[in-house]
Amino acid sequence: MTLLHELDIGLFRAINVGLSHPFLDATMPIFAWNAFFVPCLIVFAIGLLWKGGPRGRIFVLLLALIIALGDAFVINTVKHALNRPRPFHAVENIHLLVGRGGSASMPSSHASTWFAATLIAFMFYRRSVFFMLPLAIGMAFSRVYVGVHYPSDVIVGAILGAGYAAAGLSAAQLVWRRWGPAWFAEWFRETPVLIHAPTRSAPGSTFRLSDTSYVRIGYLTIAAVLVGRLIYIASGNIELSEDEAYQWLWSKHLALSFYSKPPLIAYAQFLGTSIWGDTEFGVRFLSPVIAATLSWMLLRFLARTSTARAGFWLILILNCAPMLAVGGTLLTVDPLLVLFWTAAMVAGWGAVQPGGRTSQWAWVGLWLGLGFLSKYSAAFQIICFAIYLAVRPEARVHLRRPGPYLALVVFLICTVPVLVWNAQHQWITVEHVASNATRADAWRPTLKYFGEFLGAEFMLLNPVFFAGALWAMIAWCARRRDALWEYCFWMGAPVFVGYMCFSLYKRVFPNWIAPAVVPLFCLMVLYWQERSAEGWRLPRRGLAVGLGLGAFIVVLLHDTNLTQKVIGRTLPAGRDPLRRVRNWSETANIVSSAREELLREGKPVFVVADHYGLAGQLSFYMPDAKASIRTNQALVYCRPTPRPVNQFYFWPGYRQERRGQNALMIRQVRPPRLASGWWWKWLRGEKNLYWDLPPEETGLPPELGADFESVTDMGIHDVKYRGRIFRRVHLFACRNLR
Repeated sequence: MTLLHELDIGLFRAINVGLSHPFLDATMPIFAWNAFFVPCLIVFAIGLLWKGGPRGRIFVLLLALIIALGDAFVINTVKHALNRPRPFHAVENIHLLVGRGGSASMPSSHASTWFAATLIAFMFYRRSVFFMLPLAIGMAFSRVYVGVHYPSDVIVGAILGAGYAAAGLSAAQLVWRRWGPAWFAEWFRETPVLIHAPTRSAPGSTFRLSDTSYVRIGYLTIAAVLVGRLIYIASGNIELSEDEAYQWLWSKHLALSFYSKPPLIAYAQFLGTSIWGDTEFGVRFLSPVIAATLSWMLLRFLARTSTARAGFWLILILNCAPMLAVGGTLLTVDPLLVLFWTAAMVAGWGAVQPGGRTSQWAWVGLWLGLGFLSKYSAAFQIICFAIYLAVRPEARVHLRRPGPYLALVVFLICTVPVLVWNAQHQWITVEHVASNATRADAWRPTLKYFGEFLGAEFMLLNPVFFAGALWAMIAWCARRRDALWEYCFWMGAPVFVGYMCFSLYKRVFPNWIAPAVVPLFCLMVLYWQERSAEGWRLPRRGLAVGLGLGAFIVVLLHDTNLTQKVIGRTLPAGRDPLRRVRNWSETANIVSSAREELLREGKPVFVVADHYGLAGQLSFYMPDAKASIRTNQALVYCRPTPRPVNQFYFWPGYRQERRGQNALMIRQVRPPRLASGWWWKWLRGEKNLYWDLPPEETGLPPELGADFESVTDMGIHDVKYRGRIFRRVHLFACRNLR
């Protein structure tokens, strides 16, 4: 082994140092990675999916699936098992031409990926070996030349990549032969051999899947997305958002309701953490499950009322709309609201039919009530039902039957916990909701918030699908002929149009329309399916563009670090959408270190945060604080206020429990602002994108300073992620609580 190790190092130095040349110094980093690689790969994949026929589509699918699974389960497992240091950590005086990788050295992920892709491409397109193999060899050589891998790393990576590619192709063919005839009979008759993907379709023949096959593909898609999301939230790639951490604290103080929200979110987190523990996975576990349940429900609903083909495309659309895709990862009140709103819509469709049963209305009332226990805006759906029953002549008869009134009674029963809690607390939630709906100053109509609202929804719902849904709404208003179309319209349009009009009065947050998205997308799919059947080409082209664009945006939202690989630039901290779910553990480490320093004075030290979200994050990510939650003796408190502004007002504060002790006060400081024209500087690769502003001195609120005998400023601390300042915190040492 010593001889092999010395030989490995000797070959490494011979390539890395001995072959050093200005031409290779310029070209080898391009082989390793460049800003044009991913865009070209995306264009190539889209071209094969669009024009490559069955062979191209199966090739892209297997290539993505095999490489993703092989890298995740084979390469990463070996890397962690061997944990071999990179050459720049172990060998002196090397010629390092690229950045230092953070993973282990053995095996090379680049080599395994390229040789796996080479083998898979060869099995589908024989002549591809003439350019894929030289590229793979050149890339493997570049990993040694640029100084990030030993020769043995790339050799082992190449062997493992080709090995898991061969195993993946064999497994795919075996699975296809075993289950293809039963599950996808039409596809199997056309493509009995998966690897070479020949087609038996006669020239000019039209191949179409049955509804049963679309349902089965839909089930597989839902299962694959569910597993992928569970793996993602277990990976630790992102941390909790402020609302998630804050509501995790609610789950440790269960009540009939809470200051700003109904109680169901706390009980959902309580269920998840009871199964998986107080971890990020436990907090978020139910969110992918809710998203999968929603997709399953809609697939069956459209398969029953329209076509399974429409249901299948709808679930793909939902997963390529950024707002709903993010809702399938983060557990906030909105996923719960959307689930129960949709459940009430599905149950209500059966109830409003001529043969609808009274028991179906009871289910409608239950789903409405659970939606209200998730978010108060669920009550708007009662208005949606009322409008539909009033304007649809065939449904109007139900107003003379007990069904709708039974649903209303069940709904009112579900509101009892919220009413009881508010009656015990002077109806504080009513005051809170009313303050959110009104302005402090005189109202003047403005287009400022209106433009913000439409712009945000345009991006969050996917530009293509947003335009498609608006078109479908307008088209329905012009034609108004199909009962299902009208039902979907009234289940979503009043909420969307209402908030759009409200944006002329006050700022509207983009997520407020979340429950309206599903019914409006249902309307969109139904409308454009009919237009496609009439021979329009726009629906198919729009669907392809929307799914491709949406998939790219959704992937980027789940890992914004990909911008470095795609265009060679990292997003500025102020424009990174994942800034709110990253580096909270590092923030907690800074606070913990300062607390340890203060503990040396011999007195207990508690922590006071100036915002409820920050208090929730510190409670979750500081080990001592999380442990204190289990003993009902909080370590982290939120800044006290004279009147209720968050849930901390209703819990014991430090003034009652911590007399004579020291405290560490933490306040968030506004990060530097981006300079005008920052985006142009960013594209050109300039580093200085911010206004040159001095650090903001926050100071300690006078009322808090009066609580302690002395206060010492511990300075402003920058919390960085990959060299970018994600947040800034100002710390104060407060001694001897009066």
